[in-house]
Parts: sequence; structure tokens; C-alpha cells
Amino acid sequence: MAQHSQIGVVTVTYNSSAVLSQFLKCAFKQAHRDFILFAVDNASSDDTLCILQECQDERLKIIANRENLGVAAGNNQGIRAALEAKCDSVLLINNDTEFDELLFSLLDEGANKHRMDMVSPKMMFYDEPDRIWSTGGMFHSWRGYQPIDFGGGQMDVGQHNLTRLITYAPTCCVLMKKEVFDVVGLMDERYFVYMDDVDFMYRAMNARIKLMYLPEAKLFHKVGRLTGGQESTFTIRYCTRNRIFFWLKHFGAVCSAPLIALYQLHILIDVLRGKYRRKDLCVKQAAVIEGMRMWRSRTSTTMKAKAE
Repeated sequence: MAQHSQIGVVTVTYNSSAVLSQFLKCAFKQAHRDFILFAVDNASSDDTLCILQECQDERLKIIANRENLGVAAGNNQGIRAALEAKCDSVLLINNDTEFDELLFSLLDEGANKHRMDMVSPKMMFYDEPDRIWSTGGMFHSWRGYQPIDFGGGQMDVGQHNLTRLITYAPTCCVLMKKEVFDVVGLMDERYFVYMDDVDFMYRAMNARIKLMYLPEAKLFHKVGRLTGGQESTFTIRYCTRNRIFFWLKHFGAVCSAPLIALYQLHILIDVLRGKYRRKDLCVKQAAVIEGMRMWRSRTSTTMKAKAE
């Protein structure tokens, strides 16, 4: 990546009016000014588009969809637009975040300094700014290649202040060289939302793409503000469905069978322990079946990716 590279910043909006103004304020006060912000709106029914259209900065490009295509498809639209605009790198970033004026600079400079393909910052809870949301993580085979985060939920007392190589980072905020997409492809749009980043990072790891965690770069994530949180029926459904689909997609029916069986047992234990409501068990079981059907279907939306 060249010094002072142009960054294609991609954010997907869906009824984001409650958080969007502050996000735009953070973006357009960046010290690194050479960027284009591609805001991909998934048919918001609130004031999201009005807020975007009122923004006078010429670096903002709006892509307005007539229907909700999902986060993965929206990211792909933004990535394609950034590549067509000859951007040197692409920054995927959630708009339910806030950050200081050095974020883009630190990510860009960190990628250059360490010669990384992808870099990710320290991500904190917005409501608890001293508590870590993510410092990136690693894939582990014994967990069915579900990523383990190194610092999630911990109070930040400097224990994660060292730069390190990782194999997973949530695409809440990840800067990627443009060449990454030539190797890994785009997001798999079949996920719609959730796990699409896990799938992408898993493929990147297998393609030996280098990803680094940069603690000097930091942002604050308003977790659950736009999706209803981890306990919402929406989140439970898509997280469960997509986990099943991920296993079947990458490991096939035979290798996935014990993972799915153990996962269902774990769901039942969590219900008995009171972690989930009994009605959530029905949602999860239906989502398991949905994930299996998704994998069997050959008419689903496909992506351009070499890992298929």
C-alpha cells in the first residue's frame, strides 16, 4: 500500500438515523483526508437517507437500495465501488461507532509500517469506554473454527496494548488492501447479516492473508443499538442459522454432523440453565434447520470467491 493512500470507506446503513450524524462527524474530521465514503443504504424507513443527502462533503457517495439486501451484499456494493474508484485500500466500518480524528491515519500508517494486508483497531464498548469489545482473535479447530476473541468483555488496563498478528477481526472496522479481494473474493451474501465476516476472515486465513491488531488505533462501538442486542429474536435466528451454514459450507455434511449435534446439546443445556428463554429454543431449532436448507439450496445468491 502506498504512503498517503486513498481509502475507500464502506459503511452499510439501515435505519441508522440515531447514530449516523455522529458517525459522519467522526469520519469527516479525519486527519487522513484522502478517502471516499461509500454509504450503502438498505432501504431505510427512517431519516437515514435524509441525513446522508444533507451532508455537503463531496467525498460522500450514496448508494441507495430499494430493498434490504443485507449487510454482506451492502458491503460488496461498497467494495466494488471503492475498487472501481481506484482506491488503494478499503475500510469496512460500522456506522454505530465513534472515533477520533486519527483512526484512518493510524490504520493506514500501521498497514504500511508492518506490511500487512489487513489491520484492525482496538474496539471498545461505547457505553463502557474502558471495557473492550474486541481486540481481534484466532480461529481454533476444536471450536469448529469459531473465532475466540482475545479481550472481549475485559476492562482495559493495558493488557492488550501490544501489536500482534491475528487471524480474525470483526468487520466492524477493518482496513484491507485492494489486493486482498483478488485473493479472497467478496463477502458471501447468503449470510445476509452475522457470520459473513467470520466466513471472510476464515477464507483470508486459509489464503495466508496477513492480519494485524493495532492497539494504538481505537474506536467505540454502540453494540446492539441497531439490531436489538444479542438476545433479540432477529440476532438469535441469524447467528444460529449462519453458524450451521458456515460449518456445512466449509466442512461438508459428514464433518459438520458432530459439530451440529454438540451445538444443539449446548443450546438445550443453556435453556435448562436459564441462559435462554424456552421460546428461544424454538427459534434456534428452526434456525438450525434453516441453515441446513440454505446449504442444500443451489439457487441461493452466490459470490465471486476463489474459496467456493
